[in-house]
Amino acid sequence: MKATATRPKIMVTGDGRGVVGHVGARLLADLADTAGLTSAFSQALAGMRQRQRGHDPGRIAVDLAVMLADGGEAIADLAVLRDQEPLFGPVASDATAWRLLSQLDATMLAELRAARAAAREIVWAQHADTRGDLPQPTVAGQAVDGLVLDIDATIVICHSDKESATRTWKKTFGFHPLLCFLDNTGEALAGLLREGRAGSNTTTDHITVLDQALVQIPDAVRHGTPILLRSDSAGSSHGFLAHIRSLREQHLDIRFSVGAAITEPVRAAIRAATGWVPAVDTDGELREHAEVCEITGSFDPAGWPQGTRFLVRRERPHPGAQLSLFDTIEGWRHQVVATDTPPGNGSIQFLEARHRAHARVEDRIRTGKNTGFGRFPSRVFAINQAWLQLALTGIDLLAWTQILLLDGDLAIAEPKKLRYRLLHVAARITRTARRTRVAIAASWPWTNALTSAFSNLAALPRPAD
Repeated sequence: MKATATRPKIMVTGDGRGVVGHVGARLLADLADTAGLTSAFSQALAGMRQRQRGHDPGRIAVDLAVMLADGGEAIADLAVLRDQEPLFGPVASDATAWRLLSQLDATMLAELRAARAAAREIVWAQHADTRGDLPQPTVAGQAVDGLVLDIDATIVICHSDKESATRTWKKTFGFHPLLCFLDNTGEALAGLLREGRAGSNTTTDHITVLDQALVQIPDAVRHGTPILLRSDSAGSSHGFLAHIRSLREQHLDIRFSVGAAITEPVRAAIRAATGWVPAVDTDGELREHAEVCEITGSFDPAGWPQGTRFLVRRERPHPGAQLSLFDTIEGWRHQVVATDTPPGNGSIQFLEARHRAHARVEDRIRTGKNTGFGRFPSRVFAINQAWLQLALTGIDLLAWTQILLLDGDLAIAEPKKLRYRLLHVAARITRTARRTRVAIAASWPWTNALTSAFSNLAALPRPAD
């Protein structure tokens, strides 16, 4: 038997000096300062500061968002920042952070959302100055013009009895938040924490989340830029679509692409449909055993906004696919998309594939659950609402870091990879000539990426006071 190489023998002691960890998390904290998020939070929560020498409430909120972006799951994880004062400065105690969360009411949360919007405007301006236009999502090799907003709900399971945690439609127990992400950048524009039994297609909740998401988009961009709202069939309520149409009357160029229920008139239209063409995947490749056609005008679209088009995709079901009785009889699995994108703005294959790209929001939600909203810390619903807003802020900090400071694979990497390669890096910290120096190991494969990110941060244009 051939012997394998052994690991070098080590001796572990606890007397090291000048060593810090989670150096990359400092990048997130500095970006929050550079984008004006820290100062905006401080102004929003200025009324909560009881004494001048105490911790700034806005700074506490930013530290919590940084901790969540760094992978923390509970307020106790704030100790990772607090116990490294040479790197992160003074950080509030757990009790002080709890007190802040317990005092954030609906008015203060609205102020924090406004502060996030102000910081986002600065970040987008910095991106325009240093890197040009925001990234454009691509589908089937074709760019989707403008901004793409994805709304979707998810279930967050609770393992203890918490206020407003109830039985869900999946027969689990917890919350049912509704979220909106920007597909262009991965930013978390809005989120609404709801009780577990909240309906999937609640019109009022969808309107609330969409309106909050639109406010996050800078005025100069929101008015004059095409916006596409994507949702599954939960967003196809006629009241919600009517609200979108009313926004267009307010001079917003917003269109929708939503899943539609297959009713009996729709089934009849599908049976009579002709002109099926091969379907394509989001990467532009033909999808085997899948076809698309348009059935607009083949049935009475009562209740749908004028100009709504209906596209049908059929494909041979894969093993384990959930099929309706209609699908079983026909031998195809059918899905219907409703959109008010006018004819001449892309083939039906492109429009259908564009809608299927809505599935990317599931990845946003999955990684978001590892960035704060997968666990809610309190039995009090109001505290968990505040926690959700700080989790969305942490997701934004990661997205801003990627679009402003990183390149290559790291610019599109999931948070787990960013943490493993950049955020959790250790270094030696020294102070000489009144300057603090953080030295990362030269042999670490991503040292250049992290030092370049700090250099890019230092070169960002600063907002005017």
